[in-house]
Amino acid sequence: MISNYFPFSFNLLSPPPHSSFSLLSRVVAVDFTVSPPASMAPRWKGKASEAKALADPISSTVLHLQSSFIQSNARGLLSGSTILYLADEEQTDLLNRTCFGRQILTAEKDKQWFQFGMEEAFYLSYHLNCLKIVDGQDCEMNFQELWRYMKTQKATFPEFYIAYRHLRLKNWVVRPGSQYGVDFVAYRHHPALVHSEFAVLVLSEGRDSNGNGRLRVCYSIEERTVTRWSPEQCRENPAEV
Repeated sequence: MISNYFPFSFNLLSPPPHSSFSLLSRVVAVDFTVSPPASMAPRWKGKASEAKALADPISSTVLHLQSSFIQSNARGLLSGSTILYLADEEQTDLLNRTCFGRQILTAEKDKQWFQFGMEEAFYLSYHLNCLKIVDGQDCEMNFQELWRYMKTQKATFPEFYIAYRHLRLKNWVVRPGSQYGVDFVAYRHHPALVHSEFAVLVLSEGRDSNGNGRLRVCYSIEERTVTRWSPEQCRENPAEV
C-alpha cells in the first residue's frame, strides 16, 4: 500500500509574538501529532465571517465535490508537474469553495479550467478516489504509476504529499506558501473568511539544510493594515469642527 511509503511525522512549535504563521513540520519519524496551539484564536475577516463558516463547513463541501466528481467520472490531464481539469459550473463553485486547484480564467461560462498541483491531484485521486488522471495519450494512470511519476518530477513529493494529506484530513484549507517563503499555508476555512493560522515547512532530515533560515524569514512576516482617516466617519459629533 502507498501509505507504507510514508515514514514521517510532524511537530508543532508555538508561534512567537506577533507572528502571522506558526507551523513547523519536521519529517523525522512514524507518528503524527498535529494540532493547533490551544491559545491561538482564528482571526476572522468581518463580523459575519465566523457564522458563514459554521453554516458551510469545509468538510461538507468536500463531500459534495467528491460526489460530483464521481458522478461525472472526472478525468484530469497530466501536464508536466500539474494536472489540468475542465470543470462544469457546479464543480467550479465547489472547487473554489474548497480551495482545490487554481482556476484558469477563460471566456467560457459553462466550463472552467483548473490547474491542480501534484499534492492536490494525488489527494483527489488516491484518498478521495474521485479523480482519474490520464497522460498525454489519454491513458489512465494507476496509483503506482502516478506516484512514481510525481516522485520523478519532485524528489520531495512523498514528504509534501503526506503533509498536505494530513492537514486536509484535519479539514484545514491548504494553499501553496511560496509567496511567504514556506511550503504550504493552512486556513481554518476559506481565505476570504479567515486569515491563515499556520505556515508549513516540510523538512526532511539530511535533505533540507536551510530549514532554520526559512523559519526565521517566516517568523519575520507580520500583517499591517493601513487605512485613511476620515473625519466625517470618526468624529463623534458631526456638528463639531
